[in-house]
Amino acid sequence: MDNNHSHTILNSFPRAAQAGEFLVTAEVAPPKGGNPQHMLQMAATLKGRVHAVNITDGSRAVLRMSSLVASAILLQNGIEPVCQIACRDRNRIGLQADLMGAHALGIRNILALTGDPVKAGDHSDAKAVFDLEAVRLLQLIRKMNQGFDCNEKPLTDGALDLFVGAAVDPQCASWSGLQSRFERKIEAGAQFFQSQLITDFERLEKFMDKIAAGYKKPILAGIFLLKSAKNAQFINRCVPGVNIPQHIIDRLAQAKDPLEEGMKIAAEQVKIARQLCQGVHMMAVKREDLIAPILNLAGVAPVNQLVAIK
Repeated sequence: MDNNHSHTILNSFPRAAQAGEFLVTAEVAPPKGGNPQHMLQMAATLKGRVHAVNITDGSRAVLRMSSLVASAILLQNGIEPVCQIACRDRNRIGLQADLMGAHALGIRNILALTGDPVKAGDHSDAKAVFDLEAVRLLQLIRKMNQGFDCNEKPLTDGALDLFVGAAVDPQCASWSGLQSRFERKIEAGAQFFQSQLITDFERLEKFMDKIAAGYKKPILAGIFLLKSAKNAQFINRCVPGVNIPQHIIDRLAQAKDPLEEGMKIAAEQVKIARQLCQGVHMMAVKREDLIAPILNLAGVAPVNQLVAIK
């Protein structure tokens, strides 16, 4: 990288992805308010255990700090972010503006998402934008990486260099829909995929064998820490497209210590995922500090230490 930029770029995630290493990412919610301290404490527990930390962009349409700004704060603190960018709240002008800003700040990993519907969230009377959706956002990012805006006009102050991924839901009810959307995202330039939380690992295996195998792109299986039977039932009710099976809910209900049981279940799932795909994407809402212990339980070694490029 040229020397007139003094900011740090951490790019262990793209390097590890391209080297075929077992990838570990984890999700951290940005703050609600002006103080990032709690987010930083949670993210600090993941240092050395994950290749990158995903910062959500208004997940479930619930208000949080800008993912771009929260990602920049992580980067300043030596933690490599994956900045999620959803299409719900910005038109193509705003999306391109933020992508240029991300690149200038040294953020290199982007997860391109359509975004959850406004009615799911805490501002149900807000106006949704959805000028683009995930596939068209991926196409846009590929153009910007080639040095052009979405109208094919040159980026006169330099092309972007973003490592861009997309979401995939192997448990999607429609197999043909899953396949066509996955293939369209690959054609549009997705370099890696993070999945929604997985509970049906037979279905994941079928997806890996029948759809993903030919494309050689890293798939990270979503592993979610369930804290109790009540927590699992809440997720079944409130998170679109997720169905936690009854036998897992029963295990949590019967456990002496449901949280500990939830950690065991998550660790078992990490072990299964490790046999099937190139990585895991860990989600432990409000208990990100338990992700490292879950990885220990699953026998996942710390990641190769980050190399910063000055």
